[in-house]
Amino acid sequence: MKTELLAPAGDIEAAYSAFYFGADAVYLGLRRFSARAEAINFSPEDLDEITAFAHAHQKKVYVALNTLMQENELPELMTYLQICADCKVDALITQDIGVARIVKKAFPQLVLHASTQMAIHNLSGALALKKLGFERVVLARELSLAEIREIQQKSGMEVEVFVHGALCYSYSGLCAFSSMTTARSANRGKCVYSCRDTFKMNGKQYHPFSMKDLALEKDVCDLKGLSLKIEGRKKNALYVGAVTDYYRRILDTGKIDGTLSDNLKQIFARPWTKLHFRGKNKDVIEPDFVGHRGLPIGTVSKVFNGEITFKTAKPIARYDGIQIDIPGMEKPFGFSAEHLTLNGKSVFEVPADKTVSIKLPPKSPFIQKGSAVYLASSTHVKSAYPYEKPKKGLYRNKQAVEIDIYVGSAEITAVSQDVSVSLTESLSPAKDNEKVIKAINECFRKTGDTPFETTSVRIHNPDHLFVPVSLLNQLRRNLFEALSAHILESKKIPALPETHLKKGGSLNIKPKWRLKTDDVSVLKGVDLSTVDEVLIEISTHSSPDDFSFLPKEKVRLALPVIIRSHAIEKTVHLLYEHGYHKWQIGNWGGLRLIPSKAETDIDFDSTIPVLNTQAAAFAHEAGAGGITCSPEDTYDNIQKLLGAVLHTTLIVYQDTPLFLSANCIRPNTCAECTHQTERYTLSNGKERFEAVSKECLTTVIKNEPFYIGHLIGNLTPEWLRMDFCNRAYTATQINHLIPFIQAGKPLKSSYSGNFKKSFA
Repeated sequence: MKTELLAPAGDIEAAYSAFYFGADAVYLGLRRFSARAEAINFSPEDLDEITAFAHAHQKKVYVALNTLMQENELPELMTYLQICADCKVDALITQDIGVARIVKKAFPQLVLHASTQMAIHNLSGALALKKLGFERVVLARELSLAEIREIQQKSGMEVEVFVHGALCYSYSGLCAFSSMTTARSANRGKCVYSCRDTFKMNGKQYHPFSMKDLALEKDVCDLKGLSLKIEGRKKNALYVGAVTDYYRRILDTGKIDGTLSDNLKQIFARPWTKLHFRGKNKDVIEPDFVGHRGLPIGTVSKVFNGEITFKTAKPIARYDGIQIDIPGMEKPFGFSAEHLTLNGKSVFEVPADKTVSIKLPPKSPFIQKGSAVYLASSTHVKSAYPYEKPKKGLYRNKQAVEIDIYVGSAEITAVSQDVSVSLTESLSPAKDNEKVIKAINECFRKTGDTPFETTSVRIHNPDHLFVPVSLLNQLRRNLFEALSAHILESKKIPALPETHLKKGGSLNIKPKWRLKTDDVSVLKGVDLSTVDEVLIEISTHSSPDDFSFLPKEKVRLALPVIIRSHAIEKTVHLLYEHGYHKWQIGNWGGLRLIPSKAETDIDFDSTIPVLNTQAAAFAHEAGAGGITCSPEDTYDNIQKLLGAVLHTTLIVYQDTPLFLSANCIRPNTCAECTHQTERYTLSNGKERFEAVSKECLTTVIKNEPFYIGHLIGNLTPEWLRMDFCNRAYTATQINHLIPFIQAGKPLKSSYSGNFKKSFA
């Protein structure tokens, strides 16, 4: 594919700004089912206008319908998919596999892009999604250039990568922090950005999960033939124009324009990082401050009489925004520069490299000499990115129509798409038949603000009769009105595709029990007599000897959710050859790693989320022998699923990962790392958490487990599951917990997530 610069559009103004400053495509959300639910987003009318404009200028529009859907939302989803089809969007960006199935079966004209929320981070995942009908994959932000290139070269798919904007601490799609602490799910577009909170760890109060912003800058020149995506659907048109212009210039010239970089930092910027693009990188967190910082322009040299004095590296104007780092404050202190003094005189502007004094507002915090000063907004920059946009209503998606005109001595008739309208009028022979043909053609090619575009006019006038222009105009108006009514009447939103799922959830079924662990050695001391199946998470170091003390028929091996090394492929095949044919996968790449044979039995873990029957059908059609309900989901929705889907698992006890992150929480450098598992205790003042650093993956869990064993009532999945992963469980602890969990007794310390709540 041709290299594509893809810009965000939280509203139509941002979209026009993006196109004006050089974007090849924009991505946007509608008023529902967008992972940026708090952006302004697009109405159907706005979507129609921007797609028509884009296509007229050889640009593209992608719509993000990238949240997880509960069962009762599917009918409404169909309306939004129909809007996308009517507006001829170039692709849908989706996370929910139920949406993907509906699109494939009911809206085959729509192209599927796999959202970064699907956490695709290896070649196997991309190949799996290609086979399942996706044309493009939006890769996890954490990948290196080498990993990106491998997927690009070997997958045969279009590949999209983020190059600039805000970062999540967790792999996208695998963050449950906001959901499990506030019931506002990132996978539903309602994240409260818990990762930006202050935490206390190792006696220090700071922001261990607050990421810097991604900024690949000139490194984008190494990403040829990909879609280069800028994050920022919650940003305004000024920011979108500036960041698009910045990267358009880099792609076109291969050079960085320092002025444009400075402009961008003044509009909005946290400190920048390249994340892991060039390899493992520890410098990705901004521990002391959150939010917009601005462009560094100096350090305070004097604080006196309610003023600060410093030498400014950039020009400043009256009413520009100034921010200053204040120790102990998580956000810089900001104010408007309403009074500027240069050489003892009040001025409106101060040039660069001059010493300026700025009056502080009343009740300012204590400012130390040496504090960093930032230009956080600039009147000059705000006016530096004007953009043009068309007159409202000028661009609309039009439907191509062919028209037949029949002229008779007493009647003229227009016919198109089974619609026929006539006017009665006595007509006489024409003096110049060519002029009549020309007049009819010109008249019916004038479609004005109608939703039609005339592609051909066939004229049947055997007697060469003259038709007045006024009669033609009236006939055209009547035809287009009748066509509009006919299309509106005949247009039906497709029904939801049939799922052909077997009924489950009978009250007479007694669920079986699964136990999962990431430490097989602990099981040697565990009483497994009441457990029907044991799930063991493997690693690259696993061997058949590790499980030899367990009956093979009772063992199901689980792949890690994150697999960044090819080494595990050899391990999987070794274990398979030793007769381990029952597996669990937590990411789409697992479908390609496990041998596809008749005896293979693959269960999908909850990190391949299934919250509706369409998703369950997609999973089974893709090769899942069973699915696992999401710990984020609610009782009511799970009840609907269990009533329609066979081979289901409900997790009743788990230390649910709130973050799964490639960003290392250890205080040491990579060179100093012992590569032993490390555990850290954190608190945000309300709750306590544990961060587990293991094999270059940081997993954050709550101090108490997720538990719903006492709340499940009459829910009857095929399997109930208890997980003893992530925390350092002993055999004694597990033996103590198993009977409590299986009896459905309440635990003293636990949380139930959204199970008995509504789902934001």
